[in-house]
Amino acid sequence: MNGDLIEMILNVIGGLGLFLLGMKYMSEGLQTIAGSRLRRMIGAVTSNRLMAIAVGTGVTCLVQSSSVTSVMVVGFVNAGFMTLTQAIGVIMGANIGTTITGWILALQIGKYGLPILGAAALVFRFTRKERLRFAAMVVMGIGMIFFGLELMKDGFAPIRKMPEFLDWFAKFRAVTYFGVLKCAAVGCILTMVVQSSSATLGITIGLASTGVIPFETAAALVLGENIGTTITAYLASLGATTNAKRAAYAHVVFNVLGVLWITALFAPYIALVKQVLGVDPSAMVLVDGQETYPNITAAIAAVHTGFNVANVVIFIPFIGLMARFLVRIVPDRKYREEPHLTMLDDRLINTPVIGIEQSRKELIRMADTVRKMLDQVRRAVSGEQLDEKAVRKIFHKEEVMDIMQKEVTVFLTGLLASSVTLDVADEARRILRMADEYESVSDYAANIMKLLLRHEKAGLVFRQEDRDALVGLHDEVVGYVRMVDEACAENHPEVVSKAHTRGDGITHMIRDLRAAHLAEVAETRPDPLTTVIYIDMLNAYRRVKDHAMNVAEALAGEK
Repeated sequence: MNGDLIEMILNVIGGLGLFLLGMKYMSEGLQTIAGSRLRRMIGAVTSNRLMAIAVGTGVTCLVQSSSVTSVMVVGFVNAGFMTLTQAIGVIMGANIGTTITGWILALQIGKYGLPILGAAALVFRFTRKERLRFAAMVVMGIGMIFFGLELMKDGFAPIRKMPEFLDWFAKFRAVTYFGVLKCAAVGCILTMVVQSSSATLGITIGLASTGVIPFETAAALVLGENIGTTITAYLASLGATTNAKRAAYAHVVFNVLGVLWITALFAPYIALVKQVLGVDPSAMVLVDGQETYPNITAAIAAVHTGFNVANVVIFIPFIGLMARFLVRIVPDRKYREEPHLTMLDDRLINTPVIGIEQSRKELIRMADTVRKMLDQVRRAVSGEQLDEKAVRKIFHKEEVMDIMQKEVTVFLTGLLASSVTLDVADEARRILRMADEYESVSDYAANIMKLLLRHEKAGLVFRQEDRDALVGLHDEVVGYVRMVDEACAENHPEVVSKAHTRGDGITHMIRDLRAAHLAEVAETRPDPLTTVIYIDMLNAYRRVKDHAMNVAEALAGEK
């Protein structure tokens, strides 16, 4: 008995490990192949709740993990890129998207898992075409999933001959309302522990397909897994902004309420699933002398999908109400919160396409911060007297830019250290360079402000002609930076040719202003400090233009 028990445990652990590794490979391959489509989906999130649900469903189908999608959503809300209402819609869609796993497992190709894995591994090992390699990775993952599931089934099969185990499992029967709740609680707890609803689903199907647990018990376990999977979003929200916490709690509330109403209607719902499928999930078939239940996997997948689709349909009209409810139970903090860069969660390194997209949004946010700094500096250049609070804001933004650049660098360095495609690696390097350039622009914007303060502290005043010249130069440089920013936001690398031409014009403008000022010095003999600061400001504007040019070149992929 001990030998059988050890063999059973080893088979189950080995099968579960292969199953999870297969899910990882399939997810990574799908993300890479569908990279551009995945980005378009993420960018398509609008206030339209149906569109948000569609995006959540599509992204989760591609990443094969509702947990990853929920972490991504919490990150977006935390960074201020997604509203709470949008987040709730995406989370609802993620619940539908995650049910695709059950339908993949419902394919009757379990015994071919090992040959599929072997053939795909050969292609993955010897092909030189990157896209074909990742397609082979997807197939290899599918092979691992089915081979792992077969190992789990083989591991669970001996349980039917072990009365002590059967007696224990008999305590969890979904024949009464309390029994359904008890089974759902087990599924919930198990999913919270392993933090993978796919793993729990694989175990559930392994137990059900060998007859260890009946279909009704398996269905109740799957319903509980919907609550357990919310733990990942909750953990991701720890330390995040209030709105991000609300998004995580929305996931919990939505799934808990859904499980409450479906368990109350459990018996008629299971009867409906059986009627729609037209087959008896409990029908046993002998395969190679072993008892198996071939219809039960599809039935479990139908239970999972039917529940989540019905739950979304029921709650669509109440998304706004749920958002208001969450705002009431999770009130704003007394101090003003700023969006943070915690959206660049290390867990998203496992989904590089999403990680790159979030990094790109952070880059756009850096560009916006630089523009705000330059707008404030213009007021000072034009001669307006800034109060102490306005001056502090400029220097605070420069400090924020330092932090943003550091966090983007740390995240992308970790991403580059993982297994990513050449396209993703190239874009990560471009974003790293552009983030560094934007941080340098903020440094020079702050330097211009320091020069103006120094000039003012010395009790000096620019001639009106010089001040007008500086304002004109400032507007030209800011227009140049804005042109590059817009190209960066819309991903238009062709801006580089226009940037070179316009940049040369700014360089000539700066030379002319320097020459005109020095010629004037010989006649009017202003205070030497005024001349030094004026020339230093011209140099600072030239450096702002140079770094903006570097952003355009990085966007175009130039060295």
